[in-house]
Amino acid sequence: MEALLVRKLGDPTLPPNASENPSLDLSTSHPIPNLESPTSVRVRIKATSLNFANYLQVLGKYQEKPPLPFIPGSDYSGVVEAVGPNVTKFKIGDHVCSFVALGSFAQFIVADESDLFQVPDGCDLVAAGALPVAYGTSHVALVHRAQLRPKQVLLVLGAAGGVGLSAVQIGKACGATVIAVARGNEKVQFLKSLGVDHAVDLSSANVIESVKGFLKSRKLKGVDVLYDPVGGRLTKDSLKLLNWGAQILVIGFASGEVPVIPANIALVKNWTIHGLYWGSYKIHQPNVLGDSLKELLSWLSKGLITVNISHTFSLAEVRSYGLYYLLNP
Repeated sequence: MEALLVRKLGDPTLPPNASENPSLDLSTSHPIPNLESPTSVRVRIKATSLNFANYLQVLGKYQEKPPLPFIPGSDYSGVVEAVGPNVTKFKIGDHVCSFVALGSFAQFIVADESDLFQVPDGCDLVAAGALPVAYGTSHVALVHRAQLRPKQVLLVLGAAGGVGLSAVQIGKACGATVIAVARGNEKVQFLKSLGVDHAVDLSSANVIESVKGFLKSRKLKGVDVLYDPVGGRLTKDSLKLLNWGAQILVIGFASGEVPVIPANIALVKNWTIHGLYWGSYKIHQPNVLGDSLKELLSWLSKGLITVNISHTFSLAEVRSYGLYYLLNP
């Protein structure tokens, strides 16, 4: 089968003509994985998403560092191609989706039936392949951890990115007032098309002034939940917008700078700070991930959320162009 292998760590976003040898190597004869147990299921992968975590994996800067060589990739969707003798939940031809720590940048993958989720009829398989990680992260953060309620004010940083877009949609599905922060008019217009209540374009506006103006116009006191996959200076500025009793969701640090949240201010204002490493729920509370993904698939089938697919690429194209082209189309 075809599979993308990381044989050495390095920057996968280097342009194709870079002097360094690429980090990603396309194998066209990688062994098709065998069924490992009586309850194993082999899936022919239809789609697998490119997440920021995958970039960090190839770079060697992710929290977990697998031994070389490895197949990167996390969430995926596909069609059941083979089942073990004790499998009861699925049959050949079923549409499924799931997530793994590694291994989805390939044509086939094997999973236990307990780790697979049925994709509802009518749901696009490509969309389902991009659902678990980005939307799962935001759903667990907003619904399970922050317990976001209707009419609360949600501030989403990095709102035009993968997890940002999912947080915006889940916030709206929960009935919250959603403020989205992004950079560039095209991104802001897209966020407005999703129904955000207010959008801040960082290329032309100050986040503090813009959000305060919106809150004043709506006679709102402040932000109840901060969703932060960015970090850096933007986090520092956003803290000035939070209500007493606000909740801070630490999702990631796309800016490259880990912010400092003053503990004395958190004490005085009774803030709750949630660190969220979504993948660790698989070990500690797998039922939370399962319930979350089931609800997300239900929302997807009902049209309450949509998955924005900006580009699609074959494994060979990823190898030929590297992530440089994928991230700079």
